[in-house]
Amino acid sequence: MKSEEIMKIYLNGKLVGRDEAKVSVFDHGFLYGDGAFEGIRSYKNLVFKLDEHMDRLYDTAHTLMLDIPLTKKQMVKAIVDTLKANALSDAYIRVVVSRGEGDLGLDPRKCYGKPNIIIITDKITLYPKEMYNKGMEIITVPTIRNNPEALNPRLKSLNYLNNILAKIEANNSGYCEAIMLDHQGYVAECTGDNIVIVKGGALATPSQGRLKGITLGTVLELAAGSKIKAAEQLLTRHEVYTADECFLTGTAAEIIPVVKVDGRVIGTGKPGPVTQKMITLFKAATLKDGVRY
Repeated sequence: MKSEEIMKIYLNGKLVGRDEAKVSVFDHGFLYGDGAFEGIRSYKNLVFKLDEHMDRLYDTAHTLMLDIPLTKKQMVKAIVDTLKANALSDAYIRVVVSRGEGDLGLDPRKCYGKPNIIIITDKITLYPKEMYNKGMEIITVPTIRNNPEALNPRLKSLNYLNNILAKIEANNSGYCEAIMLDHQGYVAECTGDNIVIVKGGALATPSQGRLKGITLGTVLELAAGSKIKAAEQLLTRHEVYTADECFLTGTAAEIIPVVKVDGRVIGTGKPGPVTQKMITLFKAATLKDGVRY
């Protein structure tokens, strides 16, 4: 992390120091988790899949009836300007759009301030390097993923309590990550990552109850380009347990192998060849598809 003196954060059109990056305690993002966010990565001065991240951010905001006071083009410029101000060529980028300042009630119509836009650029290490080399062990936790008719998991909103509760359960059991089932008992996703299994050389990932992951979408595209079959379908834990390989995907996590789930060894108990191929293809893709700065 950069020091407080050096780090610059974008706040509503200005680049300010970390100590100056403040919003009101009456902001509905703080009071109620009312807003949208994106986690984005840059690699060697290329913001990976930035258009896709912008689409997802603005789609979430649209469903929340939250009008972002910047066009997508202006938001892209703000992201690039923040990266340049912090002299970062490889970074994790967090874009936050909150409802803005209002009263203590729930009604968003009473938010009299404009939405707050915050962009933070920094480094991130989600899991230990050893887990990427040897694979990680995960469990299934009791907390289920939000019912899509209550709070759709495809909304990347500031309300992440569902995931945090599941993360607490994983931590209390001594694990870094955990599978969350959906309201029907099918595998949905992990607390912060999408999940993919490999069976007979083909990929499969849950079709419901999950965030529409951009890293996952990239993996599916790369698989198609490499003549690897891939399907979005209903998955049970049995299919995860009996998979030849398993891996997780996410902007912060990238691609990380899974070698044991709920005490069951997956495949050989080591990162498999398809997983390793997808990691290689993904690393190459991160240097090609995005916005250069």
